[in-house]
Amino acid sequence: MATQFDAIVVGAGPAGTSAALGLAQAGAKVLLLERGEHAGSKNMFGGMMAYCPAPEELIPDFWAKAPWERAVTKRTLSVAGAGSTTSLTFQAASDSDRPAAGAGSTSDKSLTAFTLFRPRFDRWYAEQAEAAGVTLLTSCRAEALVLRGGAVRGVRVAGPDDIIEAPLVVACDGTLSLLARDAGLHKGFKAEQVALGVRALYEMTEETVDERFGLIGREGATQEFLGCSEGVRGGGFIYTQTDAVSVGLVFHLDSLKERRLPPYELLDRFVASAPVAPLLKGARMVEYSAHLLPEAGIPMVPKLSMAGLLLAGDAAGFCYTNGLTQEGMNLAMASGVIAAKVGAEALAAGDFSAGRLAKYKAELKDSFVLRDLATWGKAIDFMHHDRLFTLYPQVISALMEDMYRSDGTPKERIFRLARRAVSGRSVGVRRILADLIEAGRGYA
Repeated sequence: MATQFDAIVVGAGPAGTSAALGLAQAGAKVLLLERGEHAGSKNMFGGMMAYCPAPEELIPDFWAKAPWERAVTKRTLSVAGAGSTTSLTFQAASDSDRPAAGAGSTSDKSLTAFTLFRPRFDRWYAEQAEAAGVTLLTSCRAEALVLRGGAVRGVRVAGPDDIIEAPLVVACDGTLSLLARDAGLHKGFKAEQVALGVRALYEMTEETVDERFGLIGREGATQEFLGCSEGVRGGGFIYTQTDAVSVGLVFHLDSLKERRLPPYELLDRFVASAPVAPLLKGARMVEYSAHLLPEAGIPMVPKLSMAGLLLAGDAAGFCYTNGLTQEGMNLAMASGVIAAKVGAEALAAGDFSAGRLAKYKAELKDSFVLRDLATWGKAIDFMHHDRLFTLYPQVISALMEDMYRSDGTPKERIFRLARRAVSGRSVGVRRILADLIEAGRGYA
């Protein structure tokens, strides 16, 4: 391309658009490359994102302007056993006006999460970047880096002669980042470090969503499931959109491979299960998608920079699931903003050396991005025990069924009921105590 750019950002997802917008606002001439027909067209996303203040550094009152679907006020964690489900629900104190008002006020932000429809959200966000001067080029795949003198000097797209040069490249090209691998920053990932998410989107009226999930106005609800994946390590989710519901499963890839169960068949059975089917009655499935997610935490984070190159978002491994929460999009946006800050400083100094760009990792360490990954490191490891997804859901189910059974016999104390629930199963008291201690170390 004849036009000269100061920076090339690869991937118009939350991380890439944040980086491109931040660089453009600092005066850089930025090219944003997107392999889809438009920003968001290639994104598979369950639907929920925790509130993140990072984009408000770029667009004041960002969350008051962005096209989010619902503000989450109800969150439910369900443990599915044989024939029963035990649930714990958090319901935020709110009224029908709070979600819309809270999105633009400081008082509610710390407790707010949003459901998003990524094709709409990402497209809007990319339009804000274009308005700030970013050149967006869609249906364009970056296939390799241009390396010269040990430094990145641009990207190659489409064919061997299609070269776009710039002194800075920000790679936001997803979990299996081809550019990070091309740069030698990682050598690929193991199956146990990656998860596979499968999701179906069901269309229904806004009024039906409100009625079935007990919502008012723009309130939203989420529900996470444990013990629903037929022995595969993983879990399920339901997220409410404005006039649709996202339903899906997330599996540890190594466990799915070991069990040799087709993920789409597991999803079909999950959708037809007793806790889920009534919520989808009469709804029409309009979309099915699958996507790989980085879930190993700090061990999966590659080297984050080299001369002329920064990694952000999923390409940097910034995603985790600790069993209670899953974070990724907020980490992506924050890392994109930080990449823009460091990149703008490098542009101002005319210095894109490895030493200069190493400041990026230091900035991430000071932010919640790497701190959160470190905080939940042990919890992430804990989630790789098969018995959490097979044995313990059955124990909880048996305990709760005995606790609430009324059959004319005398009641027993909870400890005795717990011993009965465990009896005959392949777990002893010592193993349970060891798991409780490990869980305490991971979450406490």
